[in-house]
Amino acid sequence: MTQAIGSRELAVLCDIALAAGREIMQVYEAGSTGGTASTSKDDGSPLTEADLRADAVIRARLEREFPGVFILSEESGDRTGRAVPEFFLVDPLDGTKEFLNRNGEFTVNIAFVSQGVPAAGVVFAPALDELYQGAKDAGAFKGMPGEAKAIAVSSWQAGNPLRVMGSRSHGTDAMGRWLEALGRPYEFVAAGSSLKFCRIAEGLADVYPRMGPTSQWDTAAGQAVLEAAGGSVIGANGAPLRYGVDRAILNPYFIAAGRVEFTLPPIG
Repeated sequence: MTQAIGSRELAVLCDIALAAGREIMQVYEAGSTGGTASTSKDDGSPLTEADLRADAVIRARLEREFPGVFILSEESGDRTGRAVPEFFLVDPLDGTKEFLNRNGEFTVNIAFVSQGVPAAGVVFAPALDELYQGAKDAGAFKGMPGEAKAIAVSSWQAGNPLRVMGSRSHGTDAMGRWLEALGRPYEFVAAGSSLKFCRIAEGLADVYPRMGPTSQWDTAAGQAVLEAAGGSVIGANGAPLRYGVDRAILNPYFIAAGRVEFTLPPIG
């Protein structure tokens, strides 16, 4: 079965992300009374009630709106490794550490993957009330339904500092070495979760080098938005980041970028 993702389907994905965001915010706003208590998953990462409530909403809605399409979520789903040509890739709460630290920079990520390519994606930051969407051949947009406006990456201008995105939660020595190898002025711009992709997509940053572990569900929706806005996400092997139920869950290192007219230092 081939699932087409056009403007109507993208609107449905936005509505699902908004519904998941409402579940998350109910827990977030109850944080002072223990609503953001967490447990640890097998890999040591935190898990909250908000993760589970958002996951349940997204899965139920996707199953109803797109019957028969496989769903792989961070919090649920078959990970037996069988090949699936088309599927939804979901992180119901990306940036759980940001959620627990209460800085607002956490997101709902929903991507549609076709033949390994993130063909469409929605990223919603419920605490910031920021909604991003993008689809292959349809462009990228920011804003609530009925108010969304087209966004596009900016072109780096010679003489300007390079605006480098990085994580609030995962600073590494490797990033420091990469910045040193850059050999030109830069500004470091911190952000949590998949918002780093979206900041580049809307022209507020130029590049995001990632030299640390990420999972498929962390990046697919943000990559879809960024590529729809004219950017790219290139792995350490020089090829675009690709996805699959039959692929390793952990991504290779990568560089997400807008239009940068010089060769960036390698990662690896």
